[in-house]
Amino acid sequence: MRILLTNDDGIFAEGLGALRKMLEPVATLYVVAPDRERSAASHAITVHRPLRVREAGFRSPRLKGWVVDGTPADCVKLGLEVLLPERPDFLVSGINYGPNLGTDVLYSGTVSAAIEGVINGIPSVAVSLATRREPDYTWAARFVLVLLEELRKHQLPPGTLLNVNVPDGVPRGVKVTKLGSVRYVNVVDCRTDPRGRAYYWMAGEPLELDGNDSETDVWAVREGYISVTPVQIDLTNYGFLEELKKWRFKDIFSS
Repeated sequence: MRILLTNDDGIFAEGLGALRKMLEPVATLYVVAPDRERSAASHAITVHRPLRVREAGFRSPRLKGWVVDGTPADCVKLGLEVLLPERPDFLVSGINYGPNLGTDVLYSGTVSAAIEGVINGIPSVAVSLATRREPDYTWAARFVLVLLEELRKHQLPPGTLLNVNVPDGVPRGVKVTKLGSVRYVNVVDCRTDPRGRAYYWMAGEPLELDGNDSETDVWAVREGYISVTPVQIDLTNYGFLEELKKWRFKDIFSS
């Protein structure tokens, strides 16, 4: 296997290191990751300044890496279009420190890196460890190895990635799930600097809107299961298309 690894926690993040150690014996690895943490970067790309790249200096014949002073999506674009000497079979983004559940996928740099892989036709996986305590990435890294073996046997639909969230501790099993609904409350923390000027921290506490739905990723991880969610990049609401066509937009041209 040839695998492109990336993340949004930075190239020397512990989660990415655990993934490298697990996959290096079985695959040729190419690592293209940000030079520092880029959490919540979503799918931003850098267009108003040049991007700088340097080699990561990994000491292994099966591993080559580059450090990029850009976003996770930048890293995947550069990797696929410029840096990698060959097209990868798979892309794995992670292992992220912290969950990417429900509507978090819209903000997540981890998931967006996988989306960029899908846009370029690469079977892609985003992996997160759902903890805010001292992380142990062992189970998450093991599961990625198992998942990649399954991906070698099965084909993902076009425009689809797998979003994986691994619970804290020993998992009870694996659940195939849908995205849950999560929004954040107490999002803006307003403070005052020493000169009396207001400044703001974006923070927030997650509020589960369907926390009792056992089909969601939020429920699965809370109950101790690994959650695997197929996420598609086509956001079109096909169920509403025909209804929307009935709206009277044409009236603007009738006067």
